[in-house]
Amino acid sequence: MTDIVGISRNGTVTPEAAWDTAPGLLDGATKLTLGPQECNLAYWITSVAQGTLAHRGETGHHPDAGIPELLRRSGPLREALVLEFGFRGMAEEIAARLLSHYVAIAPDIPELEFYVTQMLDETRHARVFRNHLAEVGVPFDALPPDVAAMAADYRERVLRPVEDFTLGIVRDRADFAGAVAVFAIVIEGVLAPAAELSERKWAPLSPATKEISRGTAIDEIRHLTVASTILRDHLKARPEIRESVLEIIRAGVRLWDEVPDREFVMHREELFQAGMFQHADLIGDYEIWPGVRMLDTTPEQRYDMADRWTTQMAEVRMAYMGLPTDVLVGGSGKTL
Repeated sequence: MTDIVGISRNGTVTPEAAWDTAPGLLDGATKLTLGPQECNLAYWITSVAQGTLAHRGETGHHPDAGIPELLRRSGPLREALVLEFGFRGMAEEIAARLLSHYVAIAPDIPELEFYVTQMLDETRHARVFRNHLAEVGVPFDALPPDVAAMAADYRERVLRPVEDFTLGIVRDRADFAGAVAVFAIVIEGVLAPAAELSERKWAPLSPATKEISRGTAIDEIRHLTVASTILRDHLKARPEIRESVLEIIRAGVRLWDEVPDREFVMHREELFQAGMFQHADLIGDYEIWPGVRMLDTTPEQRYDMADRWTTQMAEVRMAYMGLPTDVLVGGSGKTL
């Protein structure tokens, strides 16, 4: 990873947090080096609240970023958005609740302040995902029960096993280094590429939706890179915990190997596919990644690309922490 650290010294917004200069998730998560000493509470107030979220604090998107009527009309594209943001909102809410335990056992002030800000980030993400559904016409008062009902199977079969696994380490064992590994490599490592794919998918269709995903991706860069630095430094200071951390990562990889996340993602990608073709005139020759038109991709290709991004980011961060990448391979041969 490359040292490209912009620290807020004089009330200025750092480049990696400013809307117009922040890198994309893939570049940021593999090339930036950030730590808890830089990304403290003052950094969040200055660079995030006054930088990333400037003019976007309430909804996650700029007031000028429009929401097209096509997302307010019944159809597969709107259904895909409701599923995506409903599921992501639920995942972010669970993440925020888990992070309260990280705050409770943080060993030093820098880690304490960082995890307080991450807990706020995840809570904000859940809020803007929910509110965006209201913006496209889901009745606001019905959102919590409707999302809970819609995502009940996903909650039970995908999120709950991951939640229970994390609680066992952070709450029951109070293993801070192991808990950081779970979030940095397993949870964020698997879920963060959804923000990248979402931003790319919705870019030609809905400016507001794209901006919401862009804002969450900027946050995810910070979460991934700072956690990697925290864990790297803990491993340097306490080399005796290395094997324990590796076993936790192995167990987390096995868990993601077993949960049926693919069936839920593929269902909404198939809906997106149908809606995408309905609005092919808006998409045209837009490339979802270099050299590949979005209209030429399939749900499987998009899922597999996000899977490759997950592996790429995890391998870079593992190398940065001085850990072997072979632990990222699950029992089925699938790589995290």
